[in-house]
Amino acid sequence: MGGRVTGRRAPMSNAPSGSQPRDLPRAPRPVASPSRTLHMIGNAHLDPVWLWPWQEGYQEARATFWSAIHRMDEYPDFVFTCDQVVLLSWVEESDPELFARIQEKVAEGRWVMTGGWWVEPDCNMPSGESFVRQGLYGQRYLKEKFGVTASVGMNVDPFGHNAMLPAILRGQGMDSYCFLRPGPHESELPGTMFWWEAPDGSRVLAYRIPFEYCSPPGEVAGQTEKALGQLDRSLGDLMIFYGVGNHGGGPTKANIESIHRYDRMGTFGELTMSSPRRYFDEMSKRLGEQGLAELPVWRDDLQHHAAGCYSAHSGIKAWQRRAQAAVLSAERWAAVAGHDARADLERAWKQVLFNQFHDVLPGSAIEPAYDDARDQLGEAVAISKRIITRAHNVIARDIAVPEEIGTQPVVVFNPHPWPVTTRVEMQYGLAPNGVHVVDADGADVPCQRTQSVATTDDKGRGATVFQAELPALGYRLYRLRQGPGQHASGTLLASEHHLENDVLRLELDPVTGWLSSLVDKRTGVDLLAGASGPHTQVCEDPTDTWGHRVVSYDWPGEEMVTTGIVLRERGPLRARLRVEREWGRSTMAEEFILGAGADDAVEVRVTLDWREQAHLMKLRFPVGLESPVATYEIPFAHLNRPIDGAEEPAQSWVDLSGAVRGTRAGLAVVNNAKHGYDVSPPSPGRGHSIGITAVRSPVYSWHDPRLLDPDGYYSFQDQGTQRFSYLLVPHAGDWRAAGLTRRAALLGSPVRAMLESFHDGALPSARGYLDDGNGQVLVTAVKLHEDAPRDLVVRAVESTGRPAVATLNIPMAGIRLIAEFGPSEIRTFRIPLDDPLSAMETDLVELGVRKGAFTVEPW
Repeated sequence: MGGRVTGRRAPMSNAPSGSQPRDLPRAPRPVASPSRTLHMIGNAHLDPVWLWPWQEGYQEARATFWSAIHRMDEYPDFVFTCDQVVLLSWVEESDPELFARIQEKVAEGRWVMTGGWWVEPDCNMPSGESFVRQGLYGQRYLKEKFGVTASVGMNVDPFGHNAMLPAILRGQGMDSYCFLRPGPHESELPGTMFWWEAPDGSRVLAYRIPFEYCSPPGEVAGQTEKALGQLDRSLGDLMIFYGVGNHGGGPTKANIESIHRYDRMGTFGELTMSSPRRYFDEMSKRLGEQGLAELPVWRDDLQHHAAGCYSAHSGIKAWQRRAQAAVLSAERWAAVAGHDARADLERAWKQVLFNQFHDVLPGSAIEPAYDDARDQLGEAVAISKRIITRAHNVIARDIAVPEEIGTQPVVVFNPHPWPVTTRVEMQYGLAPNGVHVVDADGADVPCQRTQSVATTDDKGRGATVFQAELPALGYRLYRLRQGPGQHASGTLLASEHHLENDVLRLELDPVTGWLSSLVDKRTGVDLLAGASGPHTQVCEDPTDTWGHRVVSYDWPGEEMVTTGIVLRERGPLRARLRVEREWGRSTMAEEFILGAGADDAVEVRVTLDWREQAHLMKLRFPVGLESPVATYEIPFAHLNRPIDGAEEPAQSWVDLSGAVRGTRAGLAVVNNAKHGYDVSPPSPGRGHSIGITAVRSPVYSWHDPRLLDPDGYYSFQDQGTQRFSYLLVPHAGDWRAAGLTRRAALLGSPVRAMLESFHDGALPSARGYLDDGNGQVLVTAVKLHEDAPRDLVVRAVESTGRPAVATLNIPMAGIRLIAEFGPSEIRTFRIPLDDPLSAMETDLVELGVRKGAFTVEPW
């Protein structure tokens, strides 16, 4: 590693050979030297997981940080820039001596903390709340252990950056941002330094790192020359990053001594050991208010690089979505039950955050890394389930459940801070003649028998699905009674090729197995009228794991062959059609589910058994819309993007809205496991369509230009069975009215039903604890404050891009909170439960107070 010292007892020198001691005056540079200062940013980018397991990253953090300490001992002017807080936490628990040395250097100002996040995550796929928690745990750790927080955001290696990051960074105390990708060849960004503005109007001063964030172990001339070739020279003073990276290492003696040498020679101007914070401060002073105001403004996300990462390794995407939903639900129920589960929740969150790392969540790590990721995310889910189960049982024990012989009480819990009406699937026993469902007052509830998950000779086992109407972040009591019950009201017609209720009518083509018609009765529009094109698109995929240089995966392909259509359920509450397909050695079943009455979305459950190598499959959703607009969900917000077939990252939904013969109409696709999308324009034989990259099967950790050996043996991703679900949501042309983000939340985090016993109690049969009003403003977090378990934290975001006034009813705190929200604005409120009328607004790391107007009233 070019002179890097990895042991903690390496020899130290006050005057390194070949270097002028830094405490002596420097020789003057030649008059002919360029008139500029290059801020040399010494860093050691360390991927804790990538081509190695996390255990190797754990050791390398210690070795790399000792190397940085030794360089500081040897070179009095050396400054080290550090991000990724998890590395510091590993050192703290494994090497207290090294950790103490780091604390000393931080106090001296020579070890500079940047980034403020637990890891450098993928910056497209995690939820908005996950980005908040990256800073919550990262910044609070820095404050506790070092007495500082990061004021410069830094994500040097992720493959793209969502447009809401400036708002999140500002809320975490950071005013600037360093990043590398997309590079100059991948985007039309306005320069090296510019204002990056989020949809809510928040800005950070962004700096695109030129060329690379790390360097070879030798002299820095090559690194500097290549960086200067990409920099915007009009800025004058610039940052150049150096130090051995990826597997750690950091600045070497050769790096540092060459900086001293070229500084004396004046080759590139003045070269000074510096940090991003110093650079931004000096540039702000030099440019002044007017100069800063004249910098260009970028109002979009920062894309594109490695488009295949949105779909590589389906497993990690699904595990992450499940774990994020579980921990958020656990936080809410712990707060409702008054349980101080902060330590357990922190442990769960840190497993989630760690596995959002930009070579884990994107699917680009080695295969064994995903065994660890599965186990770690499984731990987060298990912790969350224990917290939820305890809270639900503590609540349920206090519900008054009068005894009624021959019945089984069931309590259904809604984790979402808005009222939910949904179908609940429930297993039961000791009822050979089946059951029906009633509410707490004995009124029949729409239900029907469905297939049990148990396959035994116990004739008393069975399963029912019933419709539950649940209070916001609350519960409702139901009962299972033996024997048949009342049918659901409203239309529900079903045959092998037709489903219909009061709102929707859909027809399946018996040959393709896909919809030939989808009529929204509210508008009279058939969204598929005139639409053409396949639903499945299977093609060879010669691209590497990352999908480097891929612009679009909307490639010509073959359709899976439909092998069977079966009407599985035709009950009073819902109908279910199963379509089976195959291609090569792979099979896929899609089950279309439509509820009775006013159910306004088609649920589709997918079971895909994929056995292809170096292939991909798109699920396409053709629509017959004129002049459509494409909208994609991003963390905490949404973006309109061109309809050009480009592979794009998004959260849970994509919408296409336009008109059909002059009538406004639209179709959204909502899913619970995928992140790679496109919206494609018409082409010969095909109209507009939404595409989801359902599966890709590249070789693990294959990075071109390395060529695969035709005689080699390789492991390919996504072999085997995976399951996910999506919704087809027709609407009248305004996605905002369709409640897509709330639908996605319910799809990804279903309600929970639990069997209960008979007992007295002080609680009523139904109760809600917090209600955001089910409007534009969406509550995304309900938790206990990190420092005060008697303080409630409620975070909400405006979800439509339009100003709003929100009323948050919070009976668990005995108050109603009324606040104005700007478009896409995030606001976080801290409510002392012992004095709720003294509620205040706080920042995203719960360390400060923000001045914002809102009203608090007694509930």
